[in-house]
Amino acid sequence: MGKLQGCVSGLRRSWQSSHALLLLPVLLIVVITVADLRAPEDIHLGPALVIAPALTPSFAGPRSTALVGALAVVAQLLIAVLHGGLTTANHIVQIVTLVLLSVIVVVYSAVRDRRRAQLAQVRTVAEAAQHVLMWPLPEHIGPLRIASLYLAAEDEAQIGGDLYAATRCDGEVRVLIGDVRGKGLSAIGEAALLLGAFRESAHRHITLPDLATALEQSVQRYAEDLEPREEAAERFATALLVEIPDEDLVTRMTSSGHPPPLLLSPGHAVTVPSLHPSPPLGVHGAGGIERTLDVFSFEPGDTLLLYTDGVVEARDAQGRFYPLAERVAQWTDASPEALMFRIRRDLLAHAGGHLGDDAALIALHRTSAVHHPHHHGVLGHGSARS
Repeated sequence: MGKLQGCVSGLRRSWQSSHALLLLPVLLIVVITVADLRAPEDIHLGPALVIAPALTPSFAGPRSTALVGALAVVAQLLIAVLHGGLTTANHIVQIVTLVLLSVIVVVYSAVRDRRRAQLAQVRTVAEAAQHVLMWPLPEHIGPLRIASLYLAAEDEAQIGGDLYAATRCDGEVRVLIGDVRGKGLSAIGEAALLLGAFRESAHRHITLPDLATALEQSVQRYAEDLEPREEAAERFATALLVEIPDEDLVTRMTSSGHPPPLLLSPGHAVTVPSLHPSPPLGVHGAGGIERTLDVFSFEPGDTLLLYTDGVVEARDAQGRFYPLAERVAQWTDASPEALMFRIRRDLLAHAGGHLGDDAALIALHRTSAVHHPHHHGVLGHGSARS
């Protein structure tokens, strides 16, 4: 009920504001008309009346613009009657010109409003598609607090080729972050396929390498069955799978061509867990390879930052890549939500407000865990803190 009242109140304020602004072109018409009538006959201010209808579309629709245009034409007719008559060539030209320009402005306003309505509909559909494709991550899952960020490279789009998901599996959390080759609508189909395969297979495969193999098989089937033969070989995706037990400090991960995460620890410490990536999913011949399971220590108070290459490959005006590790070292003590907010603001400022590729990030903050002494120190292929 409160939201509805707020919406109605906002609409009322918008209506009142736009109608108040209509006084400006009306007042402008009155001032120009009076000034022209009082000016000497050899001075013609009537052509300035076109300013009124030209100004109106900035805050009103085509109907209000047409009304202001009609008032301007009436004012021009009044000037013509009182200054030499309607039949003079100068006044006829001014009247005809004002009518034509007013019609053009009204048409422009109507086209602009129609495009705005279409764009609003596209945004609504994109929002719905995003929620269907990428379910919002929970703020809390197991021992983790989670925040995510998605920035699509396509103008006016909210979804693209980057993807992420998280799920609970028998006392642990499994997380996927990936990047499909390409961007925009051309990559959404494969992103949806990967997300669906992860949600279906995450509970059925005991190890992350097995899960990665299942995702690989899904990508291969998609490429063979749905993609044109000449494009199938060019379709691939990078993916990083992370497995975080509830009651263990050891965290496991396996990468298919995806960049390693960053481990943020209190006191501005940022480390990169050792990662041995396999080829991306969908690369010819990658299905039979042996995948490496890397492990590292993820302790309470730490934040694990997963990201796609659209983040670190964002360039500034001088062509320099975005220094993610250097920037996040300032914010290691921030909450996941605050971290995402700061990265978003800083990344867009670095890239001049527009990214060349889709970008996605997930911040996983470990709040608690049961300590097992034998899990401290160096763990397998990964780096650990004691």
